[in-house]
Amino acid sequence: MQSFPGIPARSLFAARVHPALTSFTDEACATFARLFAYMGTLALLGILAIHGWDQLQAMLAEAPAPKPGWTAADRSYPAFAVSQQDSHEKSAAYTILRHPEGGRKDILRWSGAADKPGAELEIYRPGAEFDPAAGAGLAARIGMGGASELEAAGVLDSKFGAVALLRQAGVADANSCLAFFKRIDDPALQLSGFSCQRDGLPARRAAIGCMLNRLTMLTSGNEPKLAELFAHAELRRGGCADSLTADWMTSSENPQLRGAL
Repeated sequence: MQSFPGIPARSLFAARVHPALTSFTDEACATFARLFAYMGTLALLGILAIHGWDQLQAMLAEAPAPKPGWTAADRSYPAFAVSQQDSHEKSAAYTILRHPEGGRKDILRWSGAADKPGAELEIYRPGAEFDPAAGAGLAARIGMGGASELEAAGVLDSKFGAVALLRQAGVADANSCLAFFKRIDDPALQLSGFSCQRDGLPARRAAIGCMLNRLTMLTSGNEPKLAELFAHAELRRGGCADSLTADWMTSSENPQLRGAL
């Protein structure tokens, strides 16, 4: 009796499945595979983003917070005044700045021609923020920027004692503003400013001397040493006529100094 080779059952089942169904099954498996790969990629990106955010927060927590700076104290009352200013020297502004660490700056400004800086006087009572190495920043306050430097231009005698004078380096005397700087240790006080008014350095020296001699204190702010300082200074107060006649440029007791500061 003739025998026939057996046909596997799997082949019989495959022969009965429609080709379209096989193609759909393969496509569905491929789609699910791509979907799982896409979801895995999103999960990996999410993990990396969370890790990066945690690292950023840790870096920000370790970095020192920026120190608060000077802010305008609009509700504070003026503590100083410059009496009997010349009629053409009108005070443009009285500004009070305060620092969270205790410092206070009273700034008097007078406008010049064409709204340019004419003169300025800053009375700085430092607090814990005080940095002796920072200087007075006079060049920037005059409006020089980084184009020039200040150099020594002698000293001026005032009711607060000797005051250092500085002029703009490389600028003709007739066009140079004249700055001044005085630091007192006890009580801690710093006087600085400049004058661009009047013609020539001798006249500007006289204007600065007159400004300092006319500086008066309205209130000490519960600082008895500051009140005592101004009381003693008033005893040495000179007149503006003396400042106008003094020739500080050629005086043997006050030689003209040179050298960048």
